[in-house]
Order: sequence, then C-alpha cells, then structure tokens
Amino acid sequence: MNFSQSFRLALKSLMTSKMRALLTMLGIIIGVAAVIVITSLGNGMTQMMNDQFDQLGANLIQVQVWGRGEGSRTIEPDDMYALAEKYPKYIAGVSPYVTTQNAAIRQGSDEYKRTTVYGVSEAFYDPSRNQTITGESLAQGRFLSYIDVERFQNVCIIGDYLNQEMFQGKGLGQNLTIGGVPYKVIGVLAQKADNTEGSGDDVIFLPFGNALRASASPSVNLYLFTSTNKDSSAAAKGVIENRLFKTFQSSDYYMVMSSAEMMDAMNTMMDTMMVVLVAIAAISLLVGGIGIMNIMLVSVTERTREIGIRKSLGGKRRDIRSQFIIEAGTTSAIGGVLGIGLGVLMAQAAGVLVRGLMSSNGGESFNAVPTVGAIAIAFGVSVAIGIAFGYLPANKAAKLNPIDALRYD
Repeated sequence: MNFSQSFRLALKSLMTSKMRALLTMLGIIIGVAAVIVITSLGNGMTQMMNDQFDQLGANLIQVQVWGRGEGSRTIEPDDMYALAEKYPKYIAGVSPYVTTQNAAIRQGSDEYKRTTVYGVSEAFYDPSRNQTITGESLAQGRFLSYIDVERFQNVCIIGDYLNQEMFQGKGLGQNLTIGGVPYKVIGVLAQKADNTEGSGDDVIFLPFGNALRASASPSVNLYLFTSTNKDSSAAAKGVIENRLFKTFQSSDYYMVMSSAEMMDAMNTMMDTMMVVLVAIAAISLLVGGIGIMNIMLVSVTERTREIGIRKSLGGKRRDIRSQFIIEAGTTSAIGGVLGIGLGVLMAQAAGVLVRGLMSSNGGESFNAVPTVGAIAIAFGVSVAIGIAFGYLPANKAAKLNPIDALRYD
C-alpha cells in the first residue's frame, strides 16, 4: 500500500467519526494557535521597541551617576561639557537631564499636579531634525538656547496637553508659574501621546539649572550624550567611562549605557521571555500528542479484525505500521492547519487590543503579524508530534498475530 492510498484511508477514517476526530485534534489546535499568538505578540513588541530606539537614534548614550563617590568625589555639568568639547570626534553633545514631579505648576487659579518637569540643556534638541533626544518635536516657537541655560532664564517649552488645557491652544508667549516662579512659554511641542493629564503631552521643559532649583535637587544624576554617529558610539562610551573612572576610581558609582546596548539587552530579554512562553504553550502540543496516541490505540483495538485480514492476505508489518503512522500524521496535520487559522485570527485580534491599550505610549505602531517561520515551525512540530505519538499504536498494530487478530471479537 503506497502513501496516497494510506492517506485516503486516513481521511476516510477521520470523516467516519468527525466529532471524535475534532476532539482528538483539539490539543494540537490549541497548541499551534497558542504558539503563533505568542510569537506574533513577541515579534510585534520587539519590532515596536526597535522602532522606538531607532526614532531616538542609535547614537544616544545615557550616563547615570550614583551620587558622590569616596571622598565626596562628584561630577558636575561643566565636567561633562568639557569632555564633549575635548572629544568632538566622538561626542556630538551632552545634556543634563533633571526630572521632577513635585513642583507646583499653576496658571491663574488652576493647579496641575501630574505634570512632569524636565530640566535640560540646549543640546537636548536637534534643530536639523526638529526632534529632542527623547523623540519630542516642536509645533510652535523655539527650544532652549545656550543663553537661556547659561543665564537661568525663566523660559519653558510646554506639551500639547498643557497648551490646550491652560491656554486653549494659544500658549506661545503666555506665562505660567513653576514653584511660584513665573515662566514664559517660548515653545509648544507637537502631540506625542493621547493628550491627557499625566501623559507624554503633560510635560514642561526648562533649563536644567532652573529645574534643580524647583526640585531642590543638589546635583545632576543623569546625563544624555549623543555620539557623532552610530559607528562612534562605542568610542564615545569608552571616553565617558574613562573620564568617570578617573574621578571616582571605581565603576560602582556610575553606569554608562548606549542605545545599541539597551536595544540588545531588551531584545535578549524578549527572546528569553519568548522561549519560556513558547515552551509553556508547547505543553498543549504534547497533550495533543497524547490524545492522538490514545485515540490511535482505540482505533487499533477497533480494527483488530481488519488488521488480521490484511495480514492473512499478505500484508507486511511495515505496511500496517505506515498506515497507522500516516493516519496519526494526517490527524495532527489537519489539527495544525486549523490551529494556524485560529492562531492568525487570534493574533490579529490581540494586536488590535494591545494597540488600543498602548495607544497613549506610542502603541499605534504595534503590529502582531505571524511570521512565515513561526507558522512553518508550529505546523512542522504538530506533524512531528502526531507521527511520534502515533508510532506506538502503529507498532502495536504491526506486531499483532494474524490468527489472534482474526479471532478477536
């Protein structure tokens, strides 16, 4: 008996008892669908994070300083500026980055308690790209200048939410108070998030020295560097680390990380998480394989007389074995196809749901599309499991004594 004949017999056997066949395939269907959904969501999340890193630029370097080292060693903004001036071949610019959510922000009698205030320098904004280091862009006015930062000018740039809520879209040139100090709005940012309170549009940028005063912070603990290009990022990182080590005499008081390293770390974390989740989902495939083995053992028992007749007519062990293995493989293959269809639909639905939930954080770029590789692997594994778990019943059928099989009732 050739493959095509065995395949037709397998289909006929499945069609004879449709409900039993569907229940047999259920574990395979769920397992394949789960693998496709998980890999689709994981790939979508990885792609979204990579897109966000690309938007920020591959030349970003973050420097976190843990307070003061031994003997009150510390780093001041002027030290970082001097370092950038000394190595213009590697470092394009540097900006202190001060964050506070405790400053009292008022406009008239209204107070805004969830607004985040960021203190930065003029290097935080790239006019050639109309983009800040963290991805904001200007819609009106200008960003901070060197004079603003050097002279602690009381000027600020506000997010679109504040522009709409405070000034009904006409905030440029208006005034607000931060910590009781009046500030003039010299720029308005384009909408970045969902334009709600506490979102990425509820922000204020001002000179970092002013932000330190507003937050009562003693020093700057975070600096954002930009290398001249992606290729010089590693060299710029090395220059910064050498300078910090020279001051602190230990790497325990600071951390330097480039955007490329952050991207690699996030991708590694996502890959590890994906492996764990796929392994958990694959348990359903094993359960499906056990179901196939169970139903094939029942099938062998039900068709014992048929096996005896075929053997008495000259059927060989390999023919009996291959027939039942092909039947098990066909069952798992059909379950795999159904699981792929279900998985693709569920992945699209999950992608829409996640995109909606993450819209306030740029999740509109999230796209959970199953890859051909994930589909092929899930289908191949489902067929392999069907064949592997179908071998035991097939081997049992092949070893039946024809005389005993014919006597079976």
